This record gives sequence, C-alpha cells and structure tokens, in this order.
Amino acid sequence: MSSDEDENIPISQLKKKTSIKKKKKRSLEDDDDYVVQKKKKKKTTTTITSSNKKRKIKPDPAPSSSCSAKSKQKEPKQLKKLEKNERLQFAMQAFLWWDAPSPPEGCQWRTMEHAGVSFPPAYEPHNVKMLYNGEPVDLTPPQEEAATFFAGMDPDGMHLGNPKTAKIFIKNFFADFKVLLGRKHLIKDFKKCDFSPIRRYLNEQKMIKKAITDDEKKARKEENNSALYKYGYALVDGHLERVGNFNMEPPGTFRGRGEHPKMGKLKSRVIPEQVQLNFAEDCPAPPCPMPGHAWGEVRHDPQVQWLAQWKENINNQVKYMQLAAQSSFKGKSDRAKYGKAAGLCGKTILKIRAATKKGLKAKKAEDRQLATAVWVIDRLSLRVGGEKDTDEEADTVGCCSLRVEHVTFDPNEEGGDCKEIQLEFLGKDSMLYKQTIDFGSDLYNESDNMGKQVYDNFKRFCKGKRDSEEIFDKINPSMLNQHFKQFMSGLTAKVFRTYNASKTLQDELRKTEQVPTWRSLTAAEKVVEYNNANREVAILCNHQRSISKAQETQLETLGNKLDTLKRQKKVLKKILKIINSGKGTDKIPLKKSEKAMIEAATEAIAKAKQMKESAKTNAEKIAASEADEAAKQQRRDCNDAKFTQAHLWEKVPTQEQVIKKITSWNAKITKMEMNLKHKDDNKEVSLGTSKINYMDPRISVAWCKRNDVPIEKIFPISLRGKFNWAMAVEPDWEFNADKAKEQ
Repeated sequence: MSSDEDENIPISQLKKKTSIKKKKKRSLEDDDDYVVQKKKKKKTTTTITSSNKKRKIKPDPAPSSSCSAKSKQKEPKQLKKLEKNERLQFAMQAFLWWDAPSPPEGCQWRTMEHAGVSFPPAYEPHNVKMLYNGEPVDLTPPQEEAATFFAGMDPDGMHLGNPKTAKIFIKNFFADFKVLLGRKHLIKDFKKCDFSPIRRYLNEQKMIKKAITDDEKKARKEENNSALYKYGYALVDGHLERVGNFNMEPPGTFRGRGEHPKMGKLKSRVIPEQVQLNFAEDCPAPPCPMPGHAWGEVRHDPQVQWLAQWKENINNQVKYMQLAAQSSFKGKSDRAKYGKAAGLCGKTILKIRAATKKGLKAKKAEDRQLATAVWVIDRLSLRVGGEKDTDEEADTVGCCSLRVEHVTFDPNEEGGDCKEIQLEFLGKDSMLYKQTIDFGSDLYNESDNMGKQVYDNFKRFCKGKRDSEEIFDKINPSMLNQHFKQFMSGLTAKVFRTYNASKTLQDELRKTEQVPTWRSLTAAEKVVEYNNANREVAILCNHQRSISKAQETQLETLGNKLDTLKRQKKVLKKILKIINSGKGTDKIPLKKSEKAMIEAATEAIAKAKQMKESAKTNAEKIAASEADEAAKQQRRDCNDAKFTQAHLWEKVPTQEQVIKKITSWNAKITKMEMNLKHKDDNKEVSLGTSKINYMDPRISVAWCKRNDVPIEKIFPISLRGKFNWAMAVEPDWEFNADKAKEQ
C-alpha cells in the first residue's frame, strides 16, 4: 500500500496496523497483552510520511474513567423482550382486514377454528356454617355455595347499601335460596339468617390471597396465560383473531343495574351440555374440558359470527362467545353501522323530517302517532321500545311502550302557554330516564313549529286514558321500522341514535374550534372541551352510571389536595413579601427532613415482603397481609407529608426561587381544578358508552389530527385496537353522506 493511501487511513487504524507489522508472530492473546503493556510506556510520536508532506502524530491518550463511563452510556439499549401475548397482538395488528378479500356473500367466514369455552372450577365447600336464629346450620354444598354468594356481597355496597335495591335483592335471593333448601328445611325467615361467619371467612381468604409471593404471582400469571393461549385465540380464514369472552360466566347472584327487578336471583352454573359450538366443518371439534360431559350441539354455520352460545337462567336470554372488540368481525360491523348512520345526513334526514311534519297533523290516528314517534326518536334519541312481560322482565320502556304514567304535563305548574313535559321511566338496563322537555322552545321548533305540534299530539294521545295505558297504542316497533325503510334501505330506529350521537359530537366540537382563543389552548384544555362535547352526547342518549364509593373517595381526595395547594400558594406569597421587605427572614418556614419517615416506610415494606416470603400458615399469611397494608399506609402517609411541605425549601430561598414556585403552583392549581371539575361533571355520566358504541370514531381521530392532540388522550389502547380501521382518516374528515359512500 502506498504512502498516499496510508494518509487517508484513520490514525487509530493506522496505529493498529503499525503494531501488527512489528509483532507479526504474536498470537491474538499476545496482542491483547501488548495493548495493556503499551499503556505503561511513555508517550511516543509516529511520523507519517507522504510524497507531499511530513507530520508527527501523537498517539491517542489512554481512555479515562469518565470516557469509559460515557462509552457505556452510549451502548445501545437492549430491546424489550416481548411476552407471547404481546407478540401475538402485534401479529394480529399486522392483518388489515379492510384490504383483505371478503368471504362469499351472506357468509361471515370461510374457515373458523377455536378451542371452545373454558369453564370455572367446581365449587369446593369451606364448611363454615351460617347461623339461623343464633344457631349453626348444616348446608349441602350447593346450599353453602348460595349462602357464600350472598355473604360475598358488600353490606354497604350499591346493592345492599341502598334501601330500595336491598329490598329487591334480598327478596329475590331468599326466594331462590329457599328453593335450594327445600320445603322441610328449618330456614324460613330471612331476618333470622346470619351470614357473618361466612363473611369473616371470605375476608380472611382475601387477606391470605394478598400475601401471595412474587413466585406465586408468576405461577398464577403463567396459569392464566396458559388458558389464554388455549382458549383466547381463533383461526379465521387463515389469520389469528382474539376471542372476547372465552371464560364461561361463573354462578353467583345476579347484580343488574339501577333497580333491576331480578337483582339478587341466583345465576346457575352452565355445563357443556347447554352449550352449542360453531366452527368450520373441516376443522376438528374442540375437546370438552369437563370430564364426563359433552357439548350440547355442534354447528357449522358460516352465516353467523358467534363461536358458542347458551341460554342463561335469569332472563332466559341467549348468550354468545364471540371474537373480541378489535376483531375483523366487529370492525366490519362497526364501519357498516357508522356508514349507515352517516347516510342519514343531508337529503335523507330532510325527507324524513318533511314526511314527519306532514304526518303530525294527519287525520288518521295511526299516521299521527307514527309521525310523533318518529319525531321523538329523531329529536330526543329515545330507543324504540317494545312489548315486555313485566312480571318476568324488567319494566324498561322506550318510545312505543310509553304509558300515560310516564309523562307529566307542566311539571312545574307554570300554567299559561307552558309546553313542558316531564318524561320519567326506566330505560335500558333499568337506568332512570328523567328529563323535562320544553316543546315550545326554539330548539325543537326552529322554523317549522314541529315541537309545539308534538306537544299537542301528546295531550291528544293521553286524553281519556288510564295511567297504565300506552300513549302510542296504534303503532309498534315493526311499523316504525317498516316506515323508515321507504327512505333508506336497512334504516331502523336504532340508526337514529348513532346518527344523533355522531352529529351532536361533530357539531359540538366544531363550535369549540370556532372560538377565537381555541388555538392558544393546550392539549389538556382541548381534551376537556372534547369531554364536554362527549358529555352532551351521553346526556342525549341517557348514558348514566352509578356513583361508586371509589369515585366519592377520589373526588374528596382531589378536593383536599386542591385546598392544600391553595393554602400553600398563600404561604408562598407571604414568603415573597418577607423576602422583598428584607426583614424577618428567620420567620420563613423551612422544610423538615423527610429522611427518617422515608426510611421507616421503606423498611416496613421490606419487612412485610419478607413476612410474605416466609409465611407458611394461614395465620402467618394474614399477619403478612396486615403488615403489608400497614406499610403501604405508612408510605401513603409519607407521600402526604411530602405533599404538605412541597412548597417549602430546606434553607431560605431567593426571590427568584419563590416567584418561580408561585408560577408553578398557579399551573398546578389550574390543572387540578380542571381535573376536579371534569370528574365531578362526569361522575354520573358514562362517557365511554357513547364513545364505544354510538359516536363515529373517525370524527374523534380527525379532530385529534386537526388540533395536535395525541389520540391516546381520547382513545385508550383498547379502543385504538377496536377502531384501527378509522386511524387513517384525513384531518378534514366529516361525518356526512358523501363520506359514507367512500368506505
């Protein structure tokens, strides 16, 4: 190699080359030794000669400890080792079902294979006896299991803690419990029953379970994963899909929502003979997991989506095992649903409303009732309703099943030309619908005065009827849906709720974006506005939820923290005043050392962990759990103490430090006030229901893109998986009929 070529070689490489030439006969191990020895010698210079110039180069200095530390920092991080279920999740996400060929017309799949249903383990008696009239009672295993279900209910919870629901719950439970006991059993009066021994036993078992060690947690996780890998996936048309509910519902007490008339009834254990399976004909049948049992029926029907079905004993309804929410089946169904709702926009909804306006004054009672019901479904987003056997089912009501007792004219007794009606009834899942509608307001009249005519029609339909009689006695849901089909193929009353929810969300979001200060808002403030729009949709659709104890505690904690921050801000302002005056700096409160408290909490947690690891008996496990709870409380107290003096310094601060902290506290207070208001406003409203089922996700995705709001602030990971088909929309996407045609 020429000297010109040598000149272009990096110095570090050239040095290595020179040393190799001098020590050709050395082995690889000797070369390593040589490098070590070379560090001990004095620094020398190497002369590089070329045809054009001559220069001296000093050898690189030995790397210092700081250099080696930096080199360690620059080492590439090891990639996170994904667990099997994570790898499977990524594999499923790679399948873009909207680009895949569709199955034959009328079919949901070509081939489908799965492992069937996983059943809960058989009941193991604990032999703890309940008391009746103060005396222990012998129970058979099925009877003991039922007693244990009741004992497991929280006496202060939403079912037994509420006098209204407790009455229903206890009545239904005891009726079913007596059937298990038989006529000759000594238990006759619920008031003489005492479930506290079983309740104490269950509480002890909870404490024992809390004492689980890390190894036991790992073993339990592996056991759960084993069931997931066996039952939690299906092979559909050659690609992997996640199964939604592969675990059969265990027996227990039926909870229900609201004031459900069947809450407290005993849910029976489902056995394989009650289950029908559905899979491809050329796939092997899943083996029955319960020895001595067999599947009730096997079907090979590609026209349905369900994998298994059975009938439950409470409402005598068919339950299904289906693919998960993020599956291609659900994705196709969702996209078609929102596309149909978008098809209502524009000319279609105008035609329906024109026909409705005409029908509101029709001479024929049936036509007038039909038009009034359409208006109620369109403008108030009520469900269509249907006939029910109220002795056997919850007395839930929709538009067609409204009775005279559900409406109150002029509820505030204003008199005059008041056109208010209060609607009060139990809606879906026995959730109370109670709203006062002003049919004379501009909102419901605009330029057509339909709201006032609807009010007059309600008065007309209720006149001369008893409270128990139906208002819309001339029509039914089938007639309504048949009426809708003349405007759009496949249009039903249910589509109106999806349309109204999506349209309301889009309109509310557009209003906020037109505010002059919108662009100056932070992402967090924009999310608050999004949630406000979401709340309007939830109120429209009557999506409610019961306030839990956890919610009440959380709101109280947030309120206390906010008060503390405000007190701390006052203290900071006083400190700033003292510093500005230059007098009395010795009066400035300083932060107390937290070291001892932190060390004590850390030591308590370590001791509790050691107790868990060494616990053998149940008594030792309970003691370990109690020690763990005490240690966690100690850590919470430590965090509270840190929070209460977070505004202070260990020594007298400077003016700049205090001003900076006041600014920081202002931001914290604003953020916490916003968070508290959001949680308080939404404590009785379920934002998730409309987000999951009624609002077109493309509206939210486009809004996030337009306003630089991360999508994870709006959709949790589960919804991002469910609505993966909606993630590619453009920022200017809108919910309208034209966009519906594009899908």
